[in-house]
Amino acid sequence: MLLRKKKTEVCALGRHISISADKARRVIDQIRGHSYEETLMILELMPYKACYPIFKLVYSAAANASYTMGSAEANLVIIKAEVNEGTTVKKFKPQARGRSYAIKKATCHITIVVKDISLDEYEDISFYSLKNPRWKNTTIANRDVYNSEVVWDKK
Repeated sequence: MLLRKKKTEVCALGRHISISADKARRVIDQIRGHSYEETLMILELMPYKACYPIFKLVYSAAANASYTMGSAEANLVIIKAEVNEGTTVKKFKPQARGRSYAIKKATCHITIVVKDISLDEYEDISFYSLKNPRWKNTTIANRDVYNSEVVWDKK
């Protein structure tokens, strides 16, 4: 019996979000490990600016899970949520006497990984893989020994 690990995790990645990583981590630490529905309630009630982009990412991760695995939203759990620092946007603001003042705006990258807890970890692939092997639809080039031409066999 052959077993293959079934894909039960789906991620959503938000890059270059215009919030500092520390402010986003304050919100991410509250939702890590909670179910999808609890997370949406937590994010709607928290009064921080970082809640809206994180809300959109959680919603996107759930949509990815329902599309790729066909899982229900009630079975999703956030197993991994991390925030990394992104690039710093540098702007210059004009000041008096021809001087300029540098404004640095921090950005961050947020990764949300959800897992469907109702799916089994492994699936049986022995019957399917032996009946329909992947390598069967290949084209093989055979050289004819007596003639100098190439014969293409399609299986």
